[in-house]
Amino acid sequence: MFPSVLGKPRTVKIAGWLILAGLLPALWGCSELSRAEVETKPKSEATEEEAAAANVMVAREGTVRQAREYTGTTQPFRLVSLRSQVEGQLLNLDVTVGDSVQQGQVLARVDSTVLTTSVAEAQAEVAARESEVAQAQIGVSDARTLVNRARAELQQAQSDLKRLQYLGNQGAIPAQQAEQASTRVKTAEETLRSAQEQVRTRQEAVIAAQGRVAAQQAVVNREQERQSFASLNSPVTGSVVEQPIDPGSLVQAGTEVLKLGDFSQVKVAVQISELELGNLRLGQSVKVRLDAFPKQEFTGEVTRISPAADPVARLVPIEVTIPNPNGRIGSGLLARVTLNQTSNRSRVLVPETALEVNQPRRGGQQGGSRQSGQSDRQNQSAPGRGTLFVLEGSGNQAKVTARQVMLGNRGDGLVEVISGLRSGERFVARSSKTLKSGDIVRLSVLSEPG
Repeated sequence: MFPSVLGKPRTVKIAGWLILAGLLPALWGCSELSRAEVETKPKSEATEEEAAAANVMVAREGTVRQAREYTGTTQPFRLVSLRSQVEGQLLNLDVTVGDSVQQGQVLARVDSTVLTTSVAEAQAEVAARESEVAQAQIGVSDARTLVNRARAELQQAQSDLKRLQYLGNQGAIPAQQAEQASTRVKTAEETLRSAQEQVRTRQEAVIAAQGRVAAQQAVVNREQERQSFASLNSPVTGSVVEQPIDPGSLVQAGTEVLKLGDFSQVKVAVQISELELGNLRLGQSVKVRLDAFPKQEFTGEVTRISPAADPVARLVPIEVTIPNPNGRIGSGLLARVTLNQTSNRSRVLVPETALEVNQPRRGGQQGGSRQSGQSDRQNQSAPGRGTLFVLEGSGNQAKVTARQVMLGNRGDGLVEVISGLRSGERFVARSSKTLKSGDIVRLSVLSEPG
């Protein structure tokens, strides 16, 4: 029993070696056949598999919209300095910095004791002037009484003269009596003229007295107005921005008590290059972002363009106004104003991605020749220049040629090509691999037909 058991493993082992020896020639033959198939595979088929897939576009002319950003600081739409118009002690301030105010609201008061005294003195002087008018009017009345008396005496003298002249002509009285009557008539006439002149003089005195009353009344009105200046009212609806003085201080006429800001709108002042002035107009809509509100974009309007540029920096100040109905935007915030400007000249446009097809793909193959890498460094060190890959040929024979181009303005993902590429030429916008001049490419289904 034991010999037969011990003999079985040896028999199995020998049989395994015999099977392996029989399979080795077959395996070697398969390997040689596979190598032969690879060597005999068409070269064009292998090249097509290695060619980079490229999205090809046709160069066309157009205009690019540029977004230029400028920084500025928010300011109130109106900044008003509330100043005292009279001299006195500042009794109280009803508001402080940051408080909201309404137009016409009383914000502060100045001691008005001296002003009240001045008003009373002026009113007393008016009463004295009115008394002078009354006295002058009495004088006019007296003068008119004298005129009436002189007129009556003249009439009596004239009547006596007529009667005596008749009697004298009849020889009833001496001629001397008639002559005396004539003299009395002349005297009465002179007395009447004098009384009438006195009336005119007294009337002029009344007019002069009335003028003095009016002048003094103007003084009263002025003093009363100055008295009203003791209350400082807000000229605008807004907020208190500054408080340069405290209650109890002595103020003079012109002393600033408060500074107020109208925040119904806010304005941002920025400076732009004189070269961009032609693309700007009053009323133009712009976008404004505030660092204080990073998730919100505001719409502003160009409300002022300065007619005078900085002669040294060649910058033109402009003003942008932003609606602020809820008063959230305050003063002194950093604002970023974006102006969208369209180029005046139509040029060949290419997507910015077309300038990156010769750059190594991040996280991918670092292919490309040393010459291509040198070109990249040259492009980076020479702003305004770039490399495009222009398509030559078609089908399986489509190759790309690296071409240096002069670049212009950028915007909306496009870049102007000033020179180096003509309208109608085909270029690579994207590729699956890093390209170099002379590479064969395979056109993707997204490629534009030539």
